[in-house]
Amino acid sequence: MKAEYYQYLLKFKRPSGTSRGVLYEKETFILEISDDGKKGVGECAIFRGLSFDDRPDYEEKLKWLCENIQSDYEFLKKELKEFPSIWFGYEQALLNLKHGKNLYFPSDFTKRKSSMMINGLIWMGDVGYMEEQIQEKLNQGFHCIKLKIGVDWKSEHEILQKLRQKFSKEKLELRVDANGGFSKDEAKIVLKQLADLNIHSIEQPIKAGSQNDMAELCAETPIPIALDEELIGIVDFNEKEKLLEAIKPQYIILKPSLIGGFSGSDEWVNLAEQKNIGWWITSALESNIGLNAIAQYTFTKNSRMPQGLGTGGLFTNNFESDLELKGDRLFFK
Repeated sequence: MKAEYYQYLLKFKRPSGTSRGVLYEKETFILEISDDGKKGVGECAIFRGLSFDDRPDYEEKLKWLCENIQSDYEFLKKELKEFPSIWFGYEQALLNLKHGKNLYFPSDFTKRKSSMMINGLIWMGDVGYMEEQIQEKLNQGFHCIKLKIGVDWKSEHEILQKLRQKFSKEKLELRVDANGGFSKDEAKIVLKQLADLNIHSIEQPIKAGSQNDMAELCAETPIPIALDEELIGIVDFNEKEKLLEAIKPQYIILKPSLIGGFSGSDEWVNLAEQKNIGWWITSALESNIGLNAIAQYTFTKNSRMPQGLGTGGLFTNNFESDLELKGDRLFFK
């Protein structure tokens, strides 16, 4: 068994705004494992500035994996515990090596017998740009829209008000993602305003790392709160359990490339279900390689909620896609 990797820079069609700044390109690494004439491909989808493993020795660890690719699975898992995006790519490459073609998790989804509902994602920008995106998603037939908020709440609130005036909660599910953009006191006000608009949920209203403040918000909130960045960097199973017990969120958001791949996501799902906490899966600007694997994995989890899966359409130089969007349903080509 042999392995090699290469860096790939994804270029945004249009700079994409988040509460952490504007993104122009997205770095990623493609891992290829070869064995007995077959090849498996995976994506080590590091997210600079957000990934737990965004550290100076990242590529060094990737080289180490390639040099030790024949080592035992459990040994590698232990060694890569602090590098969730590398483990994510390794899991993919192994699954692809096993199943061949563009398959990771064969199912009725990959047999084109079934599909998944996803939410439409609205990126931050000026009011005109956000409204333009919303109209496009509505025209495409989306029934669930997620808006990034936390930069200009006054304008964002007005957009949500206009949307709710046009569409009842029965016709349009609205989710928001603050990416930790509010203080605790601001968040309390925002939560009340969101509840008045029948918003489905808010992701990460305050910055990750303030467990007591987040627990207080989750206990008092008039709408469900979903943890997102809060999960990043929690690699030990017992620590995951402690986090959920301490904060008691209504939902958690699973981003496989940021939380230890599919095995890491499985741990969070199992814990959440034991504690009656809801969850859904979200992509995190992976290329079409990682996105394809996440979509296939997501289908096997049998969630009936709209999932937060991208479509790979944000980049000018993405790899060929195995996914196709019809309305708000994602299909395997």
